[in-house]
Amino acid sequence: MNSRLYRLGRFSATHPWRVIAGWLMAILVIAALSIAFGEATTDNLEVPGTPSQHALDQLEERFPDQAGGRAVAVFATSNGRIDDPANEAAIRETLGRIAALDRVHQIIDPFGPAAPILQSPDGTVAYAQIIYDAGVRAVPKDQLEALFATADPAHAAGIEVGYGGQIVERTEPEQARTSEIIGLIVAVIVLLVAFGSVFAMVAPLVGAILGVGVGLLLIRLLATGMDVISVAPTMASMIGIAVGIDYALFVVTRHRQHLADGLEPTESIGLAIHSAGRSVIFAGVTVMISMLGLTLVGIPLIASMGVSVAITVAAAVLVAITFLPAMLGLVGTNIDRLRTPFVQVRAEVDPDSTTAWSARWARAVTSRPWAALAVGVPFLLVLAIPALSLRTGWPDARNRPEGSPPRVAFDLLTDGFGIGANAPLLVVIDLTDAEPDAAETITTRLADLPQVQQATPALPNEAGTSAIVQVTPSSGPEDEATADLVRAIRAETDLEDDTGAQIEVTGATAFYIDISERLNDRLPIFIAAVVLLSFVLLTAVFRAPVVAAKAAAMNLLGISAAYGVIVAVFQWGWAKDLIGLEQTVPIISFLPMALFAVLFGLSMDYEVFILSRVREAWLTDGDNTKAIVHGLTASARVITAAAAIMFAVFASFVAGDSTEIKMFGLGLAVAVLLDATVIRLLLVPATMRLLGDANWWIPRWLDRILPNLDIEGAEPTAHLRPPDQSAVETP
Repeated sequence: MNSRLYRLGRFSATHPWRVIAGWLMAILVIAALSIAFGEATTDNLEVPGTPSQHALDQLEERFPDQAGGRAVAVFATSNGRIDDPANEAAIRETLGRIAALDRVHQIIDPFGPAAPILQSPDGTVAYAQIIYDAGVRAVPKDQLEALFATADPAHAAGIEVGYGGQIVERTEPEQARTSEIIGLIVAVIVLLVAFGSVFAMVAPLVGAILGVGVGLLLIRLLATGMDVISVAPTMASMIGIAVGIDYALFVVTRHRQHLADGLEPTESIGLAIHSAGRSVIFAGVTVMISMLGLTLVGIPLIASMGVSVAITVAAAVLVAITFLPAMLGLVGTNIDRLRTPFVQVRAEVDPDSTTAWSARWARAVTSRPWAALAVGVPFLLVLAIPALSLRTGWPDARNRPEGSPPRVAFDLLTDGFGIGANAPLLVVIDLTDAEPDAAETITTRLADLPQVQQATPALPNEAGTSAIVQVTPSSGPEDEATADLVRAIRAETDLEDDTGAQIEVTGATAFYIDISERLNDRLPIFIAAVVLLSFVLLTAVFRAPVVAAKAAAMNLLGISAAYGVIVAVFQWGWAKDLIGLEQTVPIISFLPMALFAVLFGLSMDYEVFILSRVREAWLTDGDNTKAIVHGLTASARVITAAAAIMFAVFASFVAGDSTEIKMFGLGLAVAVLLDATVIRLLLVPATMRLLGDANWWIPRWLDRILPNLDIEGAEPTAHLRPPDQSAVETP
C-alpha cells in the first residue's frame, strides 16, 4: 500500500493536468446523472418493526383512502367568525385551489359535518385536513410552493393562513449559504497563519470545496435508491468541509517539511502522500465506519444520514490523495510564494526550544501531570453533569422561523384549539373478532383518558373490519406527557379484553416517539461497538493496549462534556438567545448517536497524529517523557490549526435556522474544541507521563495475532532511513 500511495502521489504531481481533467470529467458525469436521475431529500417516516409502522401498514391495507400523506390548512380571522359568509367564501376558494393540486385526494373542510371539530370554540380559527393519494415521498417538495400560493384568496379577505402537517413539516428550513461562507473565511485566515503562504492556503481550500461538491451530487443520486433525510446534505457539507481542509492540511504540512529538507517537489509530494496520505485514509475510513454504523439502527432515514456523511468523507479522502498532489505539482517550488506579512512559520519546532509555546507547554504538563489531571478531569466532568438529564425527542414546528407556514399553522392551532392539536394521534382499531359496539366503547374510553383533550367518533372502513379514531392530546408534540399517552393507549389490554378489538397507534407524533425509543435502546450497544472498534484499531496501530484504552476513556469523557453543553443550552435554555433559539427543546433523537459516531472518528485523527510522533520518539531512545514532549511539540501546531478550522466550520452552522443543524453544529464545535485543548494538550500527555513505560506494554500473544496497521510506514526510497519497526515486548 505504501509504495502504491507513493507512486500515486508522484504520478499526480508529475501529470497534474491529467488528474485534474479526470476529476472534471468525473464531476460532469456525476452531475449529469444527478440532474437526470437524482431525487430530492425527504423526511418520509418509515421505521420497520415499530408499533407505529405496523399500525400504518394496517391503515394502508384497510383504509387506502386515508393512508396518504397529510397536511392541514389553518385559517384565523380577527373580523367576525370563520363561518361568516365573506370569510367562508374566501376560505372555500382557497380550498378549491388546494383540491385542484396534483396528488390531493380529499379535503375535509371546516364547514360540513366536521365543523364542531374543525372550528375553534370561539369560531375565529378553523382548519381543513388535506389527504394526498400517496405517501410523503411521492409528493414532490416543489409542490409545497404551489400549496402555499393557494392562500391568496384568504389573504385578500384579511384571513391569516398557515400550512402544517406531515407533508409540510418534512421540509427543513433552507440553510443559508452564509454558514459555509463564514466557515471558509475563518479557514482561510487559519491556513494563512499556519502556512504563511497564499499558495499553500489555496490548495486545501479548493480541495475541500471539490470534495463537498462531489459528495452532495452523490447524495442526490443516493436518494434515487433510498429515502435521504432532509438534514443529510447540510450535515455532509458541514463535516465534508471540515475534514477536507484538515486532510489537506496534513498532506501540505508534510510536503513543506520534505521541501525544507531539500527534496525536489515531485519526490516531496510522493513521500507526503505515502506517509500523510496513509494517515488521511486511516482517519477517513474510521469516520466512514463510524457513520455507516448508523445503518445498523434499523431506521432508514437515520441510516441515510450515516451513508451521506460517509460518501462525502470518502470524496474528501480521494481528493486529498489525488487532486491535491496534482495542485501541489502545478505549484512546484512556488508553494511559499506570496507569503503572509508578519507570519513566520517554522518547518519543525525544536522540543528543547525556549521560545516555542508548544515546547514550553509540553514540558510544563509532563513536569506536573497530577496538576494537569486535577484541572482537566473535573472541568470536563462539570460540563458533563447536564447530560444526566438528557431527554430526546423531535423539535416541533414552534421551532421554525417566525412567519414560515409551519410556524404560523402551529401558532394558530395552539391559539384556537390548544397545543395538543399539533400532536394528533391516529388510533387504528382491528374489529375482526370484536364485539358489535367495540368501536364506540373504545372511543368513549379513549376520550376519558386524563391526557386526552378530544377523541373523534370512530370511522369504520367499508368492510367493517377496522375503524380509526383521531385522538387529540392535551399536551404538545415535544412534551413527555404525549409520549406517556401513547404508551397508555398501547397498554390498554383490559379494553382489548373487554371488546375483543386490537388497538394500535400511529401518526407523525407516534412515529417520532417510537424513533426516540428505538435510538435510546440501541445507543449503549452502538457506543460499545464504536469504542471497541477504536480500541482494536489503536492497539493494532501502536501495539499499545494501555494507550488505546486511555484514548477510549478520554474520548468518552470529551463527548460526555459535549452532550452536557448541548443539554444546558437547548434543553435548559442557558445562553439560548446567543444562538437564536427562541425556546427550549428536547435533544433531537438521532443526535447522541450521530454525534458520537462523528466525534469518535474525528478524535481518532488527532490521536493518531500525536501518538505516531510520540511512539516514533520513544522507539528512538526509550525515554517516555522525552517522547511525549517531542510528540506534543511536533504535532501541536498542526492540531491547533486543524481544530481551529473544524471549530470555525462547525460553529458557523449554529447561525442557521434549523434547530437540528444548530444542535449538531454546536455539539461538534464544543467537542472539537475540548478534544484539541483539554484532552490532547492536557490530559493525554499527563496520563501518558504517569503511565510511563506501561504505555507501550503489550502481551506477546496479542502482539502476534494483531494485524500490522502501520500508519506512517517505512519510506519507499533507499536514501531515506526507515523508522524502527522492532516489536515491543512484554516486560
